[in-house]
Amino acid sequence: MNKRFLCNILVAMCCVSVFAQSGTNSPYSQYGLGVLSDQSQGFSRGMNGVGLALRKGNIVNTLNPASYSAIDSLTMIFDVGLSGQLTNFKEGGASINARNADFEYAVGCFRLVRNVGVSFGVLPLTNVGYSYSSSTKLDQDRGTIAETYSGSGGLHQVFVGAGWRILKPLSLGFNAQYIWGNYDRSIVSSTGTDINSLKKVYSASAKTFHFDFGAQWQQPINKYNEVVVGATVGLEQKLGADPECMIINTNSLTNVPDTTLFSISNGLSLPMTYGVGVSWNHKNRLLVDFDATMQQWGNIDYPSYEAGSYVLKSGLLKDRYKVNLGADYLPNGMSRNFLERVHYRLGAGYATSYYKVNGQDGPKELSISAGFGIPLQNGWNLRGNLRPVLNISAQWVHSSATNFITENTFRINIGLTFNERWFAKWKVD
Repeated sequence: MNKRFLCNILVAMCCVSVFAQSGTNSPYSQYGLGVLSDQSQGFSRGMNGVGLALRKGNIVNTLNPASYSAIDSLTMIFDVGLSGQLTNFKEGGASINARNADFEYAVGCFRLVRNVGVSFGVLPLTNVGYSYSSSTKLDQDRGTIAETYSGSGGLHQVFVGAGWRILKPLSLGFNAQYIWGNYDRSIVSSTGTDINSLKKVYSASAKTFHFDFGAQWQQPINKYNEVVVGATVGLEQKLGADPECMIINTNSLTNVPDTTLFSISNGLSLPMTYGVGVSWNHKNRLLVDFDATMQQWGNIDYPSYEAGSYVLKSGLLKDRYKVNLGADYLPNGMSRNFLERVHYRLGAGYATSYYKVNGQDGPKELSISAGFGIPLQNGWNLRGNLRPVLNISAQWVHSSATNFITENTFRINIGLTFNERWFAKWKVD
């Protein structure tokens, strides 16, 4: 058991280096801290990422740390996931496709003592990745200015969390995270005439600790139905980053650069986050979950270069609202019929952006998802809730705003949940 545990920890540590690659091609990742990553795991991906009121003993649910207290006492759970996506970008009459893949997460969970579960793992937080160019016609004498935009990076998190069932219906939990990462963004302007070329480079490196808290109330209605209400709070936190802006003005005649560097001490932050959710479980066969979250980005000032100075400015970010609805159906987990042991999942969601583009609200997101949870062992070989599961889901996300680029993303998520019976006491005759 100890060898397996150390092996799983080693896999999670190796995954840290994998997160260095970008998981997006979106030009919208040039705003704020980048594109916000989905924090859910395999079970809830097919349900469009719900989980604030999700409480089951055979999955890892990092969206609400109070859920860790539901972990089965006999098992050690380890969940890993990856994704691949195809995105179509449209603006005016132009259209282009982009592909990318990403290692999404590696998490684990086990019961520490009675009524207390512990979880650990590594997750992405934000992604920055884009490269595009545009040109502007000046006049017949000064020609055309070409501008190239590019960026890469993102924030990641390693966490340890615990959930405690303090009363029969009430559980509380927390996640303690170490957040690190960086981003590099540049804008390069050039022309073939006597106009100086200009390059702006924005960069930052972050490292800090962060905490969020959760609660769940589990209420049986009758023999066949149960309701769970969940709530979470994430604290506002400085990221320990000193964002920099470097302006490089190169003389077109002498080719001599003039460089100016600006820096803002501790200038990046994460906002307060609130979430509530409710789920309904019928006979452990049908599960329906609804989540609503709010992130108070509107209270966060963000660095901006204006009129020869680089300062924190309010009004560049805005509060983000997100709602998700998902369902999971399991016909019969102990049946000998394979199709009756498969989980069938659906979900849909809506979210607003957390940033503004040229003073206008960023794109809104509409999303739908569908997926399967495929058992990898027969129902009569293991208890139905302790078998390994292959989670496969597909998600379509539509992002649009008036007069801006429209994105349509088709994403495939693949997750593998291992349920190891490490803590069973075996009897030998």
